[in-house]
Amino acid sequence: MADEAKAKGNAAFSAGRFEEAARHFTDAIALAPGNHVLYSNRSAALASLHRYSDALADAQKTVELKPDWAKGYSRLGAAHLGLGDAASAVAAYEKGLALDPSNEGLKAGLEDAKKAAAAPPRRGPSGPDAIGQMFQGPELWSKIASDPTTRAYLNEPDFMQMLREVQRNPSSISMYLSDPRMMQVLSLMLNVKIQRPEASEPSQSTPPPPPPQQQQTSPLQTKAREVEPEPEPEPMDFTDEEKERKERKAAAQKEKELGNTAYKKKDFEAAIQHYTKALEHDDEDISYLTNRAAVYIEMGKYDECIKDCDKAVERGRELRADFKMISRALTRKGTALVKLAKTSKDFDIAIETYQKALTEHRNPDTLKKLNEAERAKKELEQQEYYDPKLADEEREKGNEFFKEQKYPEAIKHYTEALKRNPKDPRVYSNRAACYTKLGAMPEGLKDAEKCLELDPTFTKGYTRKGAIQFFMKEYDKAMETYQAGLKHDPKNQELLDGVRRCIEQINKANRGEISQDELQERQNKAMQDPEIQNILTDPIMRQVLNDFQENPRAAQEHLKNPGVMQKIQKLVSAGIVQMR
Repeated sequence: MADEAKAKGNAAFSAGRFEEAARHFTDAIALAPGNHVLYSNRSAALASLHRYSDALADAQKTVELKPDWAKGYSRLGAAHLGLGDAASAVAAYEKGLALDPSNEGLKAGLEDAKKAAAAPPRRGPSGPDAIGQMFQGPELWSKIASDPTTRAYLNEPDFMQMLREVQRNPSSISMYLSDPRMMQVLSLMLNVKIQRPEASEPSQSTPPPPPPQQQQTSPLQTKAREVEPEPEPEPMDFTDEEKERKERKAAAQKEKELGNTAYKKKDFEAAIQHYTKALEHDDEDISYLTNRAAVYIEMGKYDECIKDCDKAVERGRELRADFKMISRALTRKGTALVKLAKTSKDFDIAIETYQKALTEHRNPDTLKKLNEAERAKKELEQQEYYDPKLADEEREKGNEFFKEQKYPEAIKHYTEALKRNPKDPRVYSNRAACYTKLGAMPEGLKDAEKCLELDPTFTKGYTRKGAIQFFMKEYDKAMETYQAGLKHDPKNQELLDGVRRCIEQINKANRGEISQDELQERQNKAMQDPEIQNILTDPIMRQVLNDFQENPRAAQEHLKNPGVMQKIQKLVSAGIVQMR
């Protein structure tokens, strides 16, 4: 029955009926909850519906059930990427490739995730999805067909493929904004005339085709075989030795239950006595050792806990005990080792123990404890490494290399200074200057922002950040940064010069004095900016832009609103509209 539901789900998925596919896979999971493939398939269906949180939960379950299956990490990476967590997506794809290095799907996913991780962070809740959603309505095709400037696009297969991809995944709109046909349709849907360079040639590049939907074949349904009822087994006779062994096990279980009750009441001494008696009755059940180890942790007797856990692992190997029980013993040993850790190196054996536990059984609780131990080790390392005096020496060495224009060497010393003292805003500012000289603008911007986070009154941080934004041609943002710095130092000449340069560039855009290539570059970059996308999808701003084209008098009234004026200025700076 589970195979039948799975086959129906696969068929619905292949036909693009993702909601129906998800229902069938849910039915199959109810019948076979331990089948990792079913969770993987439902994750793919939910991701296709943009329900990425649910897709992530299914992907995590897939990896939990089958940690050595590469495709599970592909599902995990896709869900993380859909949620905007590019760093986690990269980690997932890399784990998958470690299992299957030749998997093309994982390679492509990793490349997409790395591109997303390198992109500027999104600041709004709308972004590309808001614009992409405009392509979902039924009026799309009628609008394109009725407009003489777009009608011919319907006969171009590559354009039709592009539109279908945007309809399937609204977030993919960002991939196609450099295509003038897509910009023309976007202008039509927004009912706003977006300024484009008039003399530029139409783009001949063909947007990348949408990734082929994974074909999933329906498994053959197995035929049920009739099983004849077996005869009832005859009663067995037990020897005296077997009867005694059975009685000892029953007595051990009774002591274990008493120990559990005492543990819940926090009567730890009584719990220890009961678990010890259980071991005396039956030494073939390592749960008595792991339970006693848990009590020792509560009592702060960590060395005794470690001894019990080591005995449990050794005895469990001899008895070929359940791997989950071995994992539990190792996890409790790791917890005791963490409690005993005094230095960062002390965490190494605890981390190793948790990793061994995960090889026995990938338990979420153990994984959480491993992550916590690794974080604690890192924090302790930073505390042990902290030395403001040595940090100042490294900063001075970096300054000398900066003066000699040896920027990579300067970065090396500034980085070391930050390891010694991560709270010094001057070092972040200096390293940002090095990155700027090397053309590494995103890294420089990150350091400048960290500098201001540590000290919002540090004027040099504003000049660094504004200069980087200016070089990135984000003139409106650069001017905001310079003006924020002037609030702390109104007479700072660097900040005043920065404001002047930004105004000059913005005025050039207003007068249409920038080159066509620069205008196109600025427009393409602006359309990737969530803030610009939010402005263009705002119904009020769409009406304002429409009034600018059709009702100039009403447009002048709009400009009296400071908020509207600020948004118009952002569009002008971005090259989306021009004021004449």
